[in-house]
Amino acid sequence: MVTLALAGDTMLGRGVADALASTPPEALFAPEVVDAVREADLFVLNLECCISDRGTPWPDPRKPFFFRAPPVAVGALVHLGVDCVTLANNHALDFGEEALLDTVGRLHMAGIATVGAGPDVEAARATAVLDADGFRLGVLGVTDHPRAYAAGPTTAGVAFAPLAAEVPDWLERTVREADADAVLVTPHWGPNMVSEPVPAVRRAAERLRAAGATIVAGHSAHVFHGVDGPVLYDLGDFLDDYATDPVLRNDLGLLFLVTLDRGGPIRLEALPLKLDYSRTRAAEDEEAAWIERRFRRACAAFGGGVTAERGRLVLDLRSTRRQPVRSSLHADP
Repeated sequence: MVTLALAGDTMLGRGVADALASTPPEALFAPEVVDAVREADLFVLNLECCISDRGTPWPDPRKPFFFRAPPVAVGALVHLGVDCVTLANNHALDFGEEALLDTVGRLHMAGIATVGAGPDVEAARATAVLDADGFRLGVLGVTDHPRAYAAGPTTAGVAFAPLAAEVPDWLERTVREADADAVLVTPHWGPNMVSEPVPAVRRAAERLRAAGATIVAGHSAHVFHGVDGPVLYDLGDFLDDYATDPVLRNDLGLLFLVTLDRGGPIRLEALPLKLDYSRTRAAEDEEAAWIERRFRRACAAFGGGVTAERGRLVLDLRSTRRQPVRSSLHADP
């Protein structure tokens, strides 16, 4: 068994970048958050920015936000112990191909794998395989927006798939053929600021599961959604400087810790989080109570019962395990 930590949108630019001018990158996350992450064997998150000191803004007059973090921001990910980030999102090319390639290069130099974007479409669609004491986890990143950021045969960009319309053959084939004991697909999908997954997202999740995905962990809504067995529809936000919606409370989130074996997920624990301006800490008191109430309701919609243990929100996933949908290439004899 291994424990996989999962976190949603992590934005290290704009106000966070300003903070990094006078604050060490290790200070962006409170010690209790770092300690929780380090309980895991592997950690994967969605990096919602580029990391570079080069590039120019994407030439789209309708685009409202451009996120670029300074090179020192890599230190925050190293401090957390991040193993892999997905770059398949609507901010990977905010400062052009040059900044995207800088991002990939700096992360690789720091020992952090990347998925979902690259110098060409083949690299963007490729699977990263992470190893935890012999357990091999394949990771794929994909996004359904924007089409303009899609990588081409010789141009840098993201792994684009129109998931609202279909799960393309190449994506199903890549999931099926992954040389790993388990496969995590982490899509950036659906609309922003919605409290539950839209029907198109639910259909795409089922297709990915049928293709052989062990876990599907999405993001884009900026608020966490319910868990349906091995599908975490939206991980919510993890670090940013975003304005707070008073109803959806995108400043309150979760860090997910999923225990799994070759048959799939067994247990999920979630640490309630408070996203202060450019810093993330554990939620307290009424903050944590609000998160618990909302997570209970969101999971109940899928038949899941949440319990509270030692400040964590817990789901037993054994009852939702299907027969394994993939035959491991590395299973014990």
